Amino acid sequence: MNYVKSKQRVADHGEVFTPAWMVEAMLDFVKDETERIDSRFLEPACGSGNFLVQVLQRKLAAVELKYGKSEFERRHYALLGLMCVYGIELLADNIAECRANMLEILADYLNLNELEDLYRAALFVLSQNLVHGDALKMRTSEDEPITFAEWGYLGKGKFQRRDFRLQFLSLSSTFGTGNTLFPHDGNHELFTPTKTYPPMTVGELAGSVPGDAVEVTT
Repeated sequence: MNYVKSKQRVADHGEVFTPAWMVEAMLDFVKDETERIDSRFLEPACGSGNFLVQVLQRKLAAVELKYGKSEFERRHYALLGLMCVYGIELLADNIAECRANMLEILADYLNLNELEDLYRAALFVLSQNLVHGDALKMRTSEDEPITFAEWGYLGKGKFQRRDFRLQFLSLSSTFGTGNTLFPHDGNHELFTPTKTYPPMTVGELAGSVPGDAVEVTT
């Protein structure tokens, strides 16, 4: 495998891709978390998804082990696993490739085709979770604040979404909320979600467009 796309990209952006064996070795340091379906991972320079693909594969293995006998639960928890993986990437071709790679992994696992609601729901989730932007500036490529969706599975085919700005999430350690991407201590106003959505089914997610939310704060 070639670990660089061009010398110019290395010079301009410091772009070098991590080999698969090193990714596996690094993820093994947090093995238990990588194998927990609802643990959340953020890669701030995700490239084409070398780390995120491996995290998703481990989550799907956990789904198979726990829910493999129930097709309904298997499909919904597989989507939850995808929902719990996040990335930011500066280069447009990389983020497009990352989304495609992640979608391919899920589609192959669940044997999905492009017309299925679950495929289109996953495509929408990836459009929200994998952001084209600058992690250092915490801004999207369109110079908007980076916002991430916190997804939760409520059971019986229903998912909950709340949106948080990355600049506020990055302060979570200051307020003693631990190492999680999303704070569970909602006492501080900084960690109030910017938007809260009503519970949604896979079919509703498949037809979602940005902005279908209940505004709770600005």
